[in-house]
Amino acid sequence: MNIVMMTNTYKPILGGLEKSIEVFSSEYRKRGHHVLIVAPEFKDASQREYGVLRVPAIQNFNGTDFSVELPVPNHLFKAFKKFRPDIIHTHHPFLIGDTALRMSAPQNIPIIFTNHTLYEKNTHYVPGDSKAMKQFVVRLATGFANLCDHVIAPSQSVADLLISRGVRTPVTVLPTGIDVEKFKTGNCSAFRKLFGIPQDAFVAGIISRMAPEKNIVFLSQAAAVFLAKNKNAWFVVVGDGPSLDEIKTIFRELNVESRLVCAGSLKDTQLVNAYHALNVFAFASHSETQGLVLAEAMAAGTPVAAVDAPGVREVVKDKMNGRLIPRDNVGQFANALQWMADLSAAETAAM
Repeated sequence: MNIVMMTNTYKPILGGLEKSIEVFSSEYRKRGHHVLIVAPEFKDASQREYGVLRVPAIQNFNGTDFSVELPVPNHLFKAFKKFRPDIIHTHHPFLIGDTALRMSAPQNIPIIFTNHTLYEKNTHYVPGDSKAMKQFVVRLATGFANLCDHVIAPSQSVADLLISRGVRTPVTVLPTGIDVEKFKTGNCSAFRKLFGIPQDAFVAGIISRMAPEKNIVFLSQAAAVFLAKNKNAWFVVVGDGPSLDEIKTIFRELNVESRLVCAGSLKDTQLVNAYHALNVFAFASHSETQGLVLAEAMAAGTPVAAVDAPGVREVVKDKMNGRLIPRDNVGQFANALQWMADLSAAETAAM
């Protein structure tokens, strides 16, 4: 088949959605299908990309590191005519999603939508954010799903949520999955040495985009409290984003900034080493639909401490492979990290 995948975000952004597109497009091609990825222009994007069509976009929308596609269906007609798509798979309901509908309808091309995000958790990027705006976004995403031929939910909890909101289009639960072998072997010692972390330290950390929708401020508050009570503990932040300065301020206010490591964005071997350098992966996002980073952490043998949320509760089982905190509570999360730190090596290995 000829499959068009359309997305508002793509490389060089390295989030879960972008990983999902990479995983599925790679597997489609291995199975003999042809894939064209339609994505916005990014100033740091590679100039040599196989099977990627970049479209004009507004760079650094609203102060973020995202690009936002301009509605340019005419720009795509020529490419679509040449590619002759059998299916259009959109990964967003807004902007590029509207373009996907405009491209599919005249040619009667089936359209699939993957609901990667709880979109109401991201309205802070839009001027005029409010409760009414969040409700409007939910209605808009639900209406879009009902215009598609099929909807993919990355987890059962998200599928249940979509149906409860009024999605009538058939919904299939299809997690992205990860290459487990890629994360099995890493060099904890090398990573700790590179960033000046003692080999015997207890290290908590997060690998994520550092942005408000990831609930980074709450997580940093809990981690800083944990570090203040545990002099052998360190916290590692892997990733970039607009919340980095806030993170540093929180750790500075509790005088534990010297044990905060901001490693920036990592990939390949360095990323795998980062997972292996952690004693616990800390996660507090409420906006995840499947939490790929949680699966990556567990593939590396790293237990997780997380706040309960759709897409998270299916991965993290409390006191079985980590800790699941019922709600945002700084004291409870800090205590969960301490609970992990107090485990014996055998107890940790059993998780």
